[in-house]
Amino acid sequence: MGIELDAPEPLYAQLAAVIRQRIQDGTYARRIPSGPALADEFDLSIPTVQRALGLLKDEGLIVSVKGRGTFVKPQPGDQAEDGE
Repeated sequence: MGIELDAPEPLYAQLAAVIRQRIQDGTYARRIPSGPALADEFDLSIPTVQRALGLLKDEGLIVSVKGRGTFVKPQPGDQAEDGE
């Protein structure tokens, strides 16, 4: 899954889908790369990356900690195996 410049879906939505998939497949198990790193990897602007991250924050998938970075937010059931 990549970013298609000519696709009808906005770039930020495409990037959010890529990050969402990487969270689901475990590529991003804990920390999300920085905005500049994502912008560089996907050749996108910082505002586009920030909009994608904002979308994922609104969905409750990630959380930003000022001065620390952006992290995958633990989901209900993620710790069920640890507690049993």
